[in-house]
Amino acid sequence: VQLQASGGGLVQSGGSLRLSCAASGRTISEYDTAWFRQAPGNEREFVAAVSWSGVTRYYADSVKGRFTISRDNTKNTMSLQMNSLQPEDTAVYYCAADPRNSGGNFRGAPKYDYWGWGTQVTVSS
Repeated sequence: VQLQASGGGLVQSGGSLRLSCAASGRTISEYDTAWFRQAPGNEREFVAAVSWSGVTRYYADSVKGRFTISRDNTKNTMSLQMNSLQPEDTAVYYCAADPRNSGGNFRGAPKYDYWGWGTQVTVSS
């Protein structure tokens, strides 16, 4: 599967952005999917994940209540609605996928076999 993230940009503190991840080559319903982010000088960190069915969702404590992950298997896409953005949310955001039912820690990068190119999110204060 190939993944393409989009929707990043520059936004003021308190603003919102919606990121999208489009899958191609395979059906996204075959995969658990997630968003990670990486700021300059930092390691890649978990943001949110959703199981292949959309039933189970996971969030990093830092984004809980502000970000919402969703997926539309009929459109082969996954999204991340980001509200109340803060400067510390500035990073390159990556979408990732792992074949469903393969197990592993949803919050861990090693679970995911497929990664898309990132999209830059910049939040100004």
